[in-house]
Amino acid sequence: MTVDTDDSLIWLISDCFRNTLRRLIRIEPVLDHITFLEREQKERIITKARNECNQSAVDLLIDTIVSKARQPGWSREFVQALSSAGCSYAAQIVETETLASPSLEAENDCCVHLITLLGPSLLDMKTTDVCDACFQGNLITDEDRQNILAETANKGPIGGARLLLSRIVLQPPGWFSRFLDALRNTEHFDLLEELTGVRRGLDDDASPQKSGSSDVSAGEQEGKTEEEEEEDEEDARPEEQRDSPDPVSPEGYGGPEAPLTLWPYQLRVAEPALRGQNIIVCLPTGSGKTRIAVYAAKQHLDRRRLQGAPGKVMVIVNKVLLVEQHFTKEFGKFLKDEYRLEQTSGFSPNKQAFANTVAGHDVIICTAQILHNALLDSEDGISLSDITLLIVDECHHTHKGEVYQKIMIHYLTDKLLNIKRRKAGNDIKPLPQILGLTASLGVGGASKREKAQEHILRICANLDVSEIMTAPLGDHSKDRCKQIIMAKRRTQDPFGDVIRRVMTSIQEHAQLSPSVGLGTQCYEQWVVDKEKEAAREGDQRKRVCAEHLRQYNEALVQSNSIRMSDAYSLLRSFYRGELRKKQDVTQTDTEKFLFRQFNDNHRKLDDFSKEPEYENNVLSELRAAILRRFSAGAEGEVRGIIFTETRLSAKALHSWIQENRKFEDVEVRSSYLIGAGDQSAVKPMTASEQKDVLRKFNTGEINLLIATTVAEEGLDIERCNVVIRYCLVTSEIAMIQARGRGRADGSSYIVIGVEGSGVAERERVNERREEMMKKAILGVQQMDKATYLKKVMEYQMEAMMEKKLRERKSVERGRKKVLPSAVKFRCRGCPVLVCGGEDIEVIENAHHVNLTKDFESKFKVNTNPSRRDRTAPCEAEKSISCRNCGHFWGPVMCHRQLDCPCLNIRGFVVLQGATEETLDSWTDLGVLFPEFDFFSHAEQFVLGAEEEDA
Repeated sequence: MTVDTDDSLIWLISDCFRNTLRRLIRIEPVLDHITFLEREQKERIITKARNECNQSAVDLLIDTIVSKARQPGWSREFVQALSSAGCSYAAQIVETETLASPSLEAENDCCVHLITLLGPSLLDMKTTDVCDACFQGNLITDEDRQNILAETANKGPIGGARLLLSRIVLQPPGWFSRFLDALRNTEHFDLLEELTGVRRGLDDDASPQKSGSSDVSAGEQEGKTEEEEEEDEEDARPEEQRDSPDPVSPEGYGGPEAPLTLWPYQLRVAEPALRGQNIIVCLPTGSGKTRIAVYAAKQHLDRRRLQGAPGKVMVIVNKVLLVEQHFTKEFGKFLKDEYRLEQTSGFSPNKQAFANTVAGHDVIICTAQILHNALLDSEDGISLSDITLLIVDECHHTHKGEVYQKIMIHYLTDKLLNIKRRKAGNDIKPLPQILGLTASLGVGGASKREKAQEHILRICANLDVSEIMTAPLGDHSKDRCKQIIMAKRRTQDPFGDVIRRVMTSIQEHAQLSPSVGLGTQCYEQWVVDKEKEAAREGDQRKRVCAEHLRQYNEALVQSNSIRMSDAYSLLRSFYRGELRKKQDVTQTDTEKFLFRQFNDNHRKLDDFSKEPEYENNVLSELRAAILRRFSAGAEGEVRGIIFTETRLSAKALHSWIQENRKFEDVEVRSSYLIGAGDQSAVKPMTASEQKDVLRKFNTGEINLLIATTVAEEGLDIERCNVVIRYCLVTSEIAMIQARGRGRADGSSYIVIGVEGSGVAERERVNERREEMMKKAILGVQQMDKATYLKKVMEYQMEAMMEKKLRERKSVERGRKKVLPSAVKFRCRGCPVLVCGGEDIEVIENAHHVNLTKDFESKFKVNTNPSRRDRTAPCEAEKSISCRNCGHFWGPVMCHRQLDCPCLNIRGFVVLQGATEETLDSWTDLGVLFPEFDFFSHAEQFVLGAEEEDA
């Protein structure tokens, strides 16, 4: 929420959302977290609540906010107060400035009404147990939990239950299903039946897979032919399992919703894993690899249980979103009634107690980084010997530099040590069975089959697998239509011509002579190198010009795939940000020149961006492709995904679709899906936002998703019948993954690009690589066993030698590390000497901070009210920049109640003797900084505060 939207927020909370907020805001706890109101104002509001009602007090709060002068940042504090007080739905409404969709709002109202109607029955619950379950399910805050338990102690379970129900209905839509889970987990099956109308066990009894479950009498069955009986069985199967041979169900097991079943081809692929072998399952996207893993996990745990031996299954994934997906849709669905499951990711509250999580559960689903961190922790971590089955999702990432490879290095180390132990007659250390899952192993950039085969063998060696399991899908394979569309280049590009003229003027001003063409990726790399070089040399004219040239080049590149108006908005946003940075500092002649260049040309750019005849042709081809597919109503519901390269283009294409009536006419309902990382000028999506978009897409509320590569791998996306790769071609793995998103029969896979861009050529190369990969996999499968094992052992030894060399180099770097006092830091944007290395301390071996008074005098603090609340501890709403030139130096993080200015090394030039360097990471700097002395800084803060009070 930006500062300039505060006035619009006043109007929204006073007029648009007032009635909703009156119901959702709990006035007293919210006021506890608000500081922008005076004490007398708060007391009047509280008196209103106690003498009249909570809703009247909310009215008074809103009226007070509207009528009184407000300090900067009040809107962010208001949202935080709502969130901290447990009014999360109210906070969501105020922060996003939107209500939920009418259908979702109506559904939520029905759920609230149902709780009200059945309140007397619901009060008869085990309040303490349900309260704890609701807290675990994030339905109530810790403060709510304490209040409910106190109410239970003072007024009994009914009083506590009444308070609990009043709290959960304040949550955003979606709370009802989590409340049902809480009741289910605490075995309140009678209350579940009353709320849902579904009797416990009804689904199990009606399962067509179980004998004796048919409603048809024996006499009626006897009167049917074998063909009719087969048709009945076919109709009784889930839709996605029809028209195929009977699946095999594990004996004696029926899951809560449906039995855990495998098709014959899946069972053939899984067979070596069921015998305890390490294997890779390589099957196309949508062919049930995860279901195979669930089946293997259950068989593994069942077998260990019968043997009286402990079983521990660890499922590692490479995306946070996949943790919950695998937990809820696959492993939890089929295993939760028999085994203890837990999910852990970077956003999970229990990641610090990972070792306890592993010890207390049978199946753990987590991100690979969390497992790797735990393996590195010698004191409180875990060992691979604690795990009996390790399932590696998207296992083609098990190569150099990837976290999967780092985990498997621990495995290979233990494997080699076991050889020594065995020779010495000592007990060996147990190692987990490995099950890798992938849709494509790739060829590692190889141009020949031999090299592709070597790449695949190295992955097999890294995972220590004995086989790669593949299978023909037969009737399960999807028939897809592929089309490559190349748009003609513009005949006229006045928008681009203006940008090129401005770039040429800037280059002349800075005396820069590029050797590559404007508007290319090569130009971007060239200008980045020039900016670093100029920063090292202290040439601010070239450095600043290079920064601006990069922005113009980005706008030029983007104008060839998105609307010119979106490319213009990118430039305009950049210059607005630059003006804000320069508000309190003196502009240099070069900066004045650059601002003048933009001011003299921005009207031309704006005018040309509004002329449709100059728009790029590739957008026209995309429009035609979408309309063609979505207009074919006779073919049934259409659902599609557009893959694009950048976050900016994903958001821009979504806006383009929203603003075009032709798409509305054919009922296109779009949204975008982008990454959660923060390495882009475009604000990232949070994990919850990503999940919400995917939920809407899977339910059909959205039928066209515009996504970056974040959606290519692993995510369980509803069956699509059109997949478009828009001006984007990367590797053969990405092509296979993206194509696999089209899971519906007769789906279309379309590649759209511009003539001469190389898109069509790279797509053809990927097709050849895919064929090469298939032949290479077959070659590996047909290798003589002894030859295969010899190659695997060779590559494993190479991997271990590389590990030893890295460790040796790391030790050598540690010995060569210089003292902090040997380095100094100069602002990258001006000649100001910022600080010496002796002033810097490190928090948690990651965040470099400077809390000295001298440093404080050299920066100014900027507030970033547009930033959202983030779960990462190092992300903050404040940043620091040079007081002299306004150059960004880093964020301000709150560490144990202390505001700590963090130094982003990219904001500085590092001086070491006569050497000046521009670095991208602190790890590139050979200096060992001391750990942060919290006690010393906290003591100074407390004593300083007491002196001020005195």
